[in-house]
Amino acid sequence: MLKNTFKFLSWTLFGIFSFLLLYVLSVFLISKITVNSNIDLIKQQKTIPIYILSNGVHTDIVVPVVNDIKDWRKEIQFSQTQSKDSLMNFIAFGWGDKGFYLDTPEWSDLKASTALKATFGVSSSAMHTTFFKQLKEGEDCKRILISKENYQKLVSYISDSFSNPTNPQWIEGHSYGRKDAFYEAKGSYSLFYTCNTWANNALKAANQKASLWTVYDKGIFCHYK
Repeated sequence: MLKNTFKFLSWTLFGIFSFLLLYVLSVFLISKITVNSNIDLIKQQKTIPIYILSNGVHTDIVVPVVNDIKDWRKEIQFSQTQSKDSLMNFIAFGWGDKGFYLDTPEWSDLKASTALKATFGVSSSAMHTTFFKQLKEGEDCKRILISKENYQKLVSYISDSFSNPTNPQWIEGHSYGRKDAFYEAKGSYSLFYTCNTWANNALKAANQKASLWTVYDKGIFCHYK
């Protein structure tokens, strides 16, 4: 009996280790594969600035607050932030696990239940929005000019990520600072679909350079050196 138990545990541990090894290798290798690599060769008038912004772990897609294609102020209101400052030029969108966003302000606050739900894709999600007056380019902030046609596709992708695309549901009483807010979103976070996967897919939707698939921010930024 003891021998069979030990054998079962050994195979279980081997299976877990093999899965983790395959996962890490897949993440590293697939993230290096570029899609839309010929975007610079396409003859389109690129006039709209967007940014990809990372905090070292999580990637946001940053767009103008208002232009002739989209006025985000109609759905993401300045009054829903603590500062209520309307003199902002850009708005960042970051999709993610609702439990992580709302219940884990610091890594020390992470609960096992939150981590397990996020890992296995059984939790709900939220959209984090942050207003900026301006952004400074650097290693973790890349500026891209895109066409109006592609920006419209990006707008549609972001809007469709909210649980209610036409009237985003504000999650009142939650923020990281004075210029941000949370909203209910569609989908579930998992090992295979993270906040960075969402951001990477946003770039794909806008026909911009992106990874074939990635779960971490470096898988996006390696295509924008």
